[in-house]
Amino acid sequence: MVSLADNQPDSLGTVVDEVIWVVGDEAILKSDVEAMRIQGQQEGMRWKGDPDCAIPEQIAVQKLYLNQAIIDSVEVTESEISQGVEQYLDNMINYIGSREKLEEYHKKSMSQIRAELRDSYRERQMVQGMQQKLVKDITVTPADVRRYFKNMSQDSIPFVPTEVEVQIITLQPRIEQEEINRVKEELRDYTERINKGESTFQTLARLYSEDPGTARRGGELDYTGRGTLDPAFANVAFSLTDPKRVSKIVESEFGYHIIQLIDKRGDKIKVRHILRKPVVSDAAIELALHRLDTLVTAIRDNVPPEIIKNVYKDKDGNAIEKFTFEDAVTLFSDDKDTRNNNGLMSNMTQEGRTSRFKLADLPPEVAKAVDGLKVGELSAPFLMINERGKTVCAFVKLKNRTEGHKATITEDYQVLKAVVLEKLRSQRLHDWVVKRIKSTYVHINDRYRNCDFEYEGWVR
Repeated sequence: MVSLADNQPDSLGTVVDEVIWVVGDEAILKSDVEAMRIQGQQEGMRWKGDPDCAIPEQIAVQKLYLNQAIIDSVEVTESEISQGVEQYLDNMINYIGSREKLEEYHKKSMSQIRAELRDSYRERQMVQGMQQKLVKDITVTPADVRRYFKNMSQDSIPFVPTEVEVQIITLQPRIEQEEINRVKEELRDYTERINKGESTFQTLARLYSEDPGTARRGGELDYTGRGTLDPAFANVAFSLTDPKRVSKIVESEFGYHIIQLIDKRGDKIKVRHILRKPVVSDAAIELALHRLDTLVTAIRDNVPPEIIKNVYKDKDGNAIEKFTFEDAVTLFSDDKDTRNNNGLMSNMTQEGRTSRFKLADLPPEVAKAVDGLKVGELSAPFLMINERGKTVCAFVKLKNRTEGHKATITEDYQVLKAVVLEKLRSQRLHDWVVKRIKSTYVHINDRYRNCDFEYEGWVR
């Protein structure tokens, strides 16, 4: 618990900090509330009711969960913490503009910010783990969904946004050999400078690596298993044995790398890398777009041009006169994730993988291309950056569109099931918190006693 000295004025007569709540043997400080308020503003959070009341209550609830998580030995791995913290820092740096601006804003160095974030992130993950443990046994039957939907007022029925199913064909513009040679020469130069002691791997990674997720950390990837890495990258990374040596140049789906070993721990490896991406020329992009435009025309006309006839033959070796989108996917698409599924894009949601997308969940270039298409129509070819950071040319076919509507039990069972499941989980957690409040020592500063709290039992 914070000592009374923490509440005393300093030599200038100003309050350094103040204990405003006590939950069990945990104190909540005024500075804790202000810190969460600032974090909420940065993350766009909205509070239920008056923030001056809602924020300390939320901190108090987190302490109840955290205490139970410690009792129940809910664990969070160091790898999860590191990845979460770095992702948060990357988002904040992108939001605020630069690493230096973030340090200036917090009036702390990046190492200090990172250290503080580790503790808060660990606690947040432990709280989430405890919540998941409390509700993991809750299930919903079709009868539960029908009963809930039957008793739901018309105004409460959820609105299902417009959803689409999209097929895509992508073409990777050819990169000239001269450009590949240029990138490799840069990486050889970095390796030579490191070996001669003219610079460190970390410094060069910060200056030149084109992997934004690791460049700020000197190219460092935290302990990672082979299965989460690009196969070519993993093969070289796991073969490294000497932390002083730099790997040969490795080509992956993301570009070209050099790698340096930091540590091995069981089946996990910790390395740093520098990524360089060859630049696609305007001429190569124009050629790829032209090829796709020809392909679109061929599919729309259902009669492929000679270039396609010469390439595509049936099982007996005869030229195909009728040409479909699905044929084109098999023959020409460079997108391996969709090629074996007739080009159909897939969306990973909390409920699992589905082919249905809300427009906001599609890549922006795809959403723009789909907007205005009728079912079965093809878009014009367009340029986009894929999830691996590569420039690709693409066109899409709108396979299906379901317009926005009020949910129905026949068409939107999964949506309604998720609503019922969330309601039951929220009620379970609410009841647990209220029960814990009753059995926990709580002391609240008098100025909070008139708050309209979400949970009953704080004021005694």
